[in-house]
Amino acid sequence: MGSPDFAVPALCAIHQHFNLVGVVSQPDRPGGRGRKLRAPPVKVRSQELGIPVIQPETLKNESVLDHLESWNPDLIAVTAYGQILPPNILTIARNDAINVHASLLPRWRGAAPIQAAILMGDSETGITIMKMDAGMDTGPIISQKSTLIQNDETGGELGERLSNLGADLLIETIPEYVAGNIVPTDQDDSLATYAPQLKKADGRLDFLQPADQLIRQVRAYEPWPTSFFYLSDLRLTVREAHAAPGLAQPGLVVEHDDFPAIGTKSGLVVLDLIQPAGRKAMPADAFVRGSPAFINSIIA
Repeated sequence: MGSPDFAVPALCAIHQHFNLVGVVSQPDRPGGRGRKLRAPPVKVRSQELGIPVIQPETLKNESVLDHLESWNPDLIAVTAYGQILPPNILTIARNDAINVHASLLPRWRGAAPIQAAILMGDSETGITIMKMDAGMDTGPIISQKSTLIQNDETGGELGERLSNLGADLLIETIPEYVAGNIVPTDQDDSLATYAPQLKKADGRLDFLQPADQLIRQVRAYEPWPTSFFYLSDLRLTVREAHAAPGLAQPGLVVEHDDFPAIGTKSGLVVLDLIQPAGRKAMPADAFVRGSPAFINSIIA
């Protein structure tokens, strides 16, 4: 059970090593400028592999339960599926349902653990495989593997690494778990932190924050939901930036080594690569050459 790109490596690994009898993915959703229906990446790859796929709007429909029971699964593996599994589905498989989660639980339960780890300056993160229960990422831990977060790593880059790490750990874990060689360990709820689902509006940059924090946001939210600010009515998305020492009023655009930089609570956010709405990303110094009034403007 999975939907986005993050789940594709796990899908392919299970198909390669085990008998994958069926896939459950989210329904096709409108996307892009034309708002045409787009199939989830897991569905696309499953069809390429010739694996049966169902896309229920809700898992609470009795027909979905009947369909899953007809597959007679030994194990359900869930990776970024996108819906909470009701109790009657958690118990369909003989060896229960397990989940591949992109953090070292109980840290960063929830929908956006990769972005949260970068945003909060964590030095490491990883993959947790857990036995699923009725809670949000609260089930007992079956296995974990950690990895260091690189200083310049974006959410997208870390997500790609973790998706492959998760697929590898899943293939290592399944035989041992099914054989009864692993006893899941309860999570320490007192150590739990939460990473709620992100919205596009969450990416707006607040220059009353320190520069280092804003740079972590730019990295964490790239490529989605992205980080942005408004110059009058023009939305500018910040694709790449770095922090530099300096003093400037928060929100004031100044020049730093020929590039635009914005004052913050502490230090400067130097803009390296920006994307004006409706245009391609461009070096920030090129934007200034076309819009020199950007320097000395104030970002609210």
